[in-house]
Amino acid sequence: MQLQFSFIIPVYNRPDETQELLQSFVGLKADDKFEIIIVEDGSTISSKEVVDAFASTLDISYYLKENTGPGDSRNFGMQKAKGNYFIILDSDCILPENYLLEVEKSLKQNYVDCFGGPDAAHKSFSDLQKAINFSMTSFITTGGIRGNKKSVDTFQPRSFNMGISKEAFLASKGFGFIHPGEDPDLSIRLWDLGYKTTLIPEAFVYHKRRISWNKFYKQVYKFGLVRPILNSWHPSTKKITYWFPTVFSLGFFMAVLFLAFQIKLFIMLYVIYFILALLTALFTTKNIVVSVLALVAICVQFFGYGYGFLKSTLAVDVFKKNPEIHFPNLFFKSL
Repeated sequence: MQLQFSFIIPVYNRPDETQELLQSFVGLKADDKFEIIIVEDGSTISSKEVVDAFASTLDISYYLKENTGPGDSRNFGMQKAKGNYFIILDSDCILPENYLLEVEKSLKQNYVDCFGGPDAAHKSFSDLQKAINFSMTSFITTGGIRGNKKSVDTFQPRSFNMGISKEAFLASKGFGFIHPGEDPDLSIRLWDLGYKTTLIPEAFVYHKRRISWNKFYKQVYKFGLVRPILNSWHPSTKKITYWFPTVFSLGFFMAVLFLAFQIKLFIMLYVIYFILALLTALFTTKNIVVSVLALVAICVQFFGYGYGFLKSTLAVDVFKKNPEIHFPNLFFKSL
């Protein structure tokens, strides 16, 4: 099958990010044809002028629509696309020049209807961005689920770097209206339809994550809120490991409490963990400042996700609340 790629990129008030991403497309190496679809999701700060500047260099289309969230905007873009294989990116990503060559190579050797790729920190990123990238991708924090070669056949692609065939999109009807969480929800529904997903480790993107500590906390808190909802929709995907950040957080507070009774064993376990995390970060990033910030990022990630997961579990599983009514900020409405 001749692959014709369509890159689908939803944008919301991010012309600077769009500029950087499109500039990385200019140097992109490819054997197969590709087009770029920019979907402006009800932005008040337009990216059209930026897109127009690349019109003579790239095969690019621009669409403006009402704000209905990233999932619906991706669906909108895929409906407009001309290709037979869609690659979905977030606007805060930058593509290495060999990105599409790696995708083409993998799909031609072992075709699948849905793939995901990992994210990495570019050398130009800030120390904060590098620290958060470590926390979100390291085996010592997430188990490497965003890029673990051991889980390639059960990988749930994330929509910052995700490919899906036109056939699979039409069969699944694309993304739902929960956000975040629309990408694992789609992956699970694709499995139920008989489609396979995989990780292409070499098809990584530089994920810039223009983010502050406050924004990072809100992001991981929402990730925690979403997971019990997905578990209720797809019970077969429940895992005990989803409880780890909550147990880690509650255990930390208990360890501090035990110190009042001169019981130091439990806090020492946390000290050992953070020493291992620091050494791992130092080995990975080769930067002591980034490594120390990574410890802060780990705490923010675990406490934010853990609190969100516990709160949502109580609401959805214990008190049987309707997620769309109880957590309305997690759901968008279609046009």
